[in-house]
Amino acid sequence: MIELSHVTKSFPQGRSAVTALDDLSLTIGDREMFGIVGESGSGKSTLLRLINHLEAPTSGTVRVGGEDLGALSPRELRVRRRGIGMVFQQFNLLGNATVHDNVARPLRLQRRREPDTVQQMLEFVKMAGHSRKHPSQLSGGEQQRVAIARALVTRPKILLCDEPTSALDSGTTDEVMAILRDVRDRFGTTIVLVSHELEVIKASCDRAAVLSGGRLAALTEVTPPPPRERFDCYAARAREFLA
Repeated sequence: MIELSHVTKSFPQGRSAVTALDDLSLTIGDREMFGIVGESGSGKSTLLRLINHLEAPTSGTVRVGGEDLGALSPRELRVRRRGIGMVFQQFNLLGNATVHDNVARPLRLQRRREPDTVQQMLEFVKMAGHSRKHPSQLSGGEQQRVAIARALVTRPKILLCDEPTSALDSGTTDEVMAILRDVRDRFGTTIVLVSHELEVIKASCDRAAVLSGGRLAALTEVTPPPPRERFDCYAARAREFLA
């Protein structure tokens, strides 16, 4: 379980400070696919970085699996981070490495040699036939599949996804989201998905939080998606869309 209690995060800006998150309290359950939506600058990516403690809260507490991450030693924190995977918007693959080597890299960093695990993850994302290719030889959707396999190869309990579909077309987005749902269902992984695409959240998540100006504007269970539609004003109608 992920618990944020009265979390505020501010960043210095000259002689003042900018508040990215303001007194945010939120609980995400085990095996849940949890969506976070909001306009640019609403604090979505900052929230993800607090969950794996790449950023420390200015005040409040962040607990993962019952542990206060801020109370851990640097060594303990490194160990806990092994249980948290990340998927990014721009894939972040090594261009000079093959698909196989990109997926194997997290294991190598932990001094683990598990070729069978690498192969299993590539098969899971349907990329086993591309293992000797380089990222430049792959489509955007294929690169994101490799990035998901890389994030899963250490079998994390939590997967943080920061805008994983925003660089993809709608058809490829559906394929990637189907893989993420399968990750949750097959491995029991808790997934936290940040997106500005309301329909992606609507189609895939169990619950969703709407952030506005660093505050929690709405928290709701997500219902099945209605026919596709467009909204003129994102912030004003986000709650209505997710209700």
